[in-house]
Amino acid sequence: MSRNSLWIIVGLVGLLSLLPFVGGAYALRIGTFASMYAILAVSWNVIGGMAGYPSFATAAFFGFGAYAGGIMLAGGVSLAFATVAAGLMTFTAAFLFGVVLLRLKGHYFAIGSLAVAEVLRELTNAATELTGGGMGLNIPMSSVLKSVEGEAQFIFYVMWSLLIVTLIVVIGIEKSKLGFGLRCICQNESAADMIGVNSTLYKSLAFGFSGIFVAMAGVIYAGWVHYIEPPDVYDILYSVKPIVMALLGGLGSTLGAVMGAFLFLGIEEFVWRNLLNLHTGVLGLLIVVLLLFLPKGLVSFGSSWLGKRLIRPNGVSRD
Repeated sequence: MSRNSLWIIVGLVGLLSLLPFVGGAYALRIGTFASMYAILAVSWNVIGGMAGYPSFATAAFFGFGAYAGGIMLAGGVSLAFATVAAGLMTFTAAFLFGVVLLRLKGHYFAIGSLAVAEVLRELTNAATELTGGGMGLNIPMSSVLKSVEGEAQFIFYVMWSLLIVTLIVVIGIEKSKLGFGLRCICQNESAADMIGVNSTLYKSLAFGFSGIFVAMAGVIYAGWVHYIEPPDVYDILYSVKPIVMALLGGLGSTLGAVMGAFLFLGIEEFVWRNLLNLHTGVLGLLIVVLLLFLPKGLVSFGSSWLGKRLIRPNGVSRD
């Protein structure tokens, strides 16, 4: 990642932190969702962008985290402990499951990862004594937070802080040996094996890292809404949206994932507010149009503009 990209991420995340001061309750809601969407997109980018494996398991991670953390929160455990515990549980499960599932490739892996969320949804529905089954799970408001507004501010800054942690870890992965290995796997997995990259280990780690922060976001979401049910937290859209966000911003780019998440939320919110009856169709149409005109995402647009600024009319670089 270039220094310019890093500074742009810092600027975007910094501006996001100012939302509570400019728009009240609505801005808090938008800021919380923006942070959550960015976490989902950046996390998916580890397995989908860096390693090149089209994962549809995000909904499984989110739902598992929401229920694992929600059960702990309902039992009186602190949000911090529940969030970390659910994240570690998800990382471990994703890593172990990835050892098997990531032997599949292409659309076979996509279908297999998609099935994980459906299996977990059915298991959650069946475990009525623990999860409430189809009746859902109620999560009481923290006794420490006395007001709804105070809780909304608290949840926003917790989700925003998790976004920062996610970005630090993922950018660290990009610059590490793991990130180099994942890029090699994405280019040519057979060649990566020949040069000594342990593909099974690297892919499983990537799958784990694509799940840990998503699960933690699920815990925070559960503590925010106070009521969760399987159709909500295991919604297939939680698997589809991060992919769309990454494509909108630029596949394989952490900056692109953040920009794509914010752009997607802006489009989604605009359509919901102005075209409620046609929101699904219009949202899909707008996304298709954007992908047609920006096939490599917003990052490619920015790179093209920056390239023109750095090159003189006669073709000589200014550097």
